[in-house]
Amino acid sequence: ALYIGALIMEAGFPPGVVNIIPGYGPTAGAAISGHPDVDKVAFTGSTEVGHLIQQAAGASNLKRVTLELGGKSPNIVFADANLDMAIEMSHFALFFNQGQCCCAGSRTFVEESIYDEFVRRSVERAKKRKVGNALDPGSENSAQNNQWPCDHTS
Repeated sequence: ALYIGALIMEAGFPPGVVNIIPGYGPTAGAAISGHPDVDKVAFTGSTEVGHLIQQAAGASNLKRVTLELGGKSPNIVFADANLDMAIEMSHFALFFNQGQCCCAGSRTFVEESIYDEFVRRSVERAKKRKVGNALDPGSENSAQNNQWPCDHTS
């Protein structure tokens, strides 16, 4: 997000058009959501936190709120699928944006007759995933925003 902020500044956006405020939800997020001078909040994350933001927005100045919450978007793979493509797209759906995406394909349903082969080949693909610097075009996975995603998405 901070790199995007640098690009926004470089592109010449007027000050205040885009504000990126790093920090933790209970401190930075709560301050933004409840501040009467903030007119709009956009949030992507859990339904639980979305409720808190909506409540704080309503209690402060009825600011506009855009919420993209929850999500457990399944992939469904049938026996007649192109297995190479299904594995690659399922892998992409799960790991896109380091797995920190509300629409991540974090569940995959596979027809029983191809299940074992799908799992074996999916594990092989995951083991080949290149982890590195986010600015390196060869990297497929980079920094996580805290320890929880490190433990659950890589």
